[in-house]
Amino acid sequence: MAIKALIFDVDGTLAETEELHRRAFNETFAEYGLGWHWDRALYGELLKTTGGKERMLAHIRNNAPATRPAETEIPAIHRRKTARYVELVAEGALELRPGIGELIEDARARGVRLAVATTTNLPNVEALCRACFGQPAGALFEVICAGDQVKAKKPAPDVYELALAHLGLSARDCVALEDSHNGLLSAKGAGLRCIVSPGPYTQRQDFSLADAVARCFCEISTLKAVEKILNPATKEEHHGR
Repeated sequence: MAIKALIFDVDGTLAETEELHRRAFNETFAEYGLGWHWDRALYGELLKTTGGKERMLAHIRNNAPATRPAETEIPAIHRRKTARYVELVAEGALELRPGIGELIEDARARGVRLAVATTTNLPNVEALCRACFGQPAGALFEVICAGDQVKAKKPAPDVYELALAHLGLSARDCVALEDSHNGLLSAKGAGLRCIVSPGPYTQRQDFSLADAVARCFCEISTLKAVEKILNPATKEEHHGR
């Protein structure tokens, strides 16, 4: 079945962004005098909750920190965190995951449409594209759907369904690229085929529902490689958890 569009997750898929997000969160917490510090282990647990604002609320609910901002303050704190993350990205602290740039270039050359379906917000997508591709997001991706545009974030299928609606394509014509269990559930919930390449924070998650799992996106840096890894005749060679 011909692939008409590739739909990319952003954080952890286009680039390994989570350490930069963690730094931006911690610097913002210090700025607000919260006394919070998310180390790698704690952040890894919090990543099970999608969305930055939701992650902060989960921290308050599950970890009972001594300092607890009012729930009404969370959006403002998160906006400041987003601004700090954008600043860090602009300083050059981010690189594409290996194979991603080549795959996007090959897909564009072959007339395959490109979209984004992400939990992160639009300023983060824009900052990443300008820093890593040297172009605005809209010059690369025909459709960009972000978490704040839908009622429910991943693992709900809403953001992928929105991307499909904007593309005007059926799920069988598209392939999603993800790095996490929640992202995989979201893509499969929308009826999409999904290839997963885990990152440092997600490598031990369950990807048994994936159509294929790649150790690195460099394994699927061309459209032909994407088609091959999805071919049932060769899936066993690539599939794993």
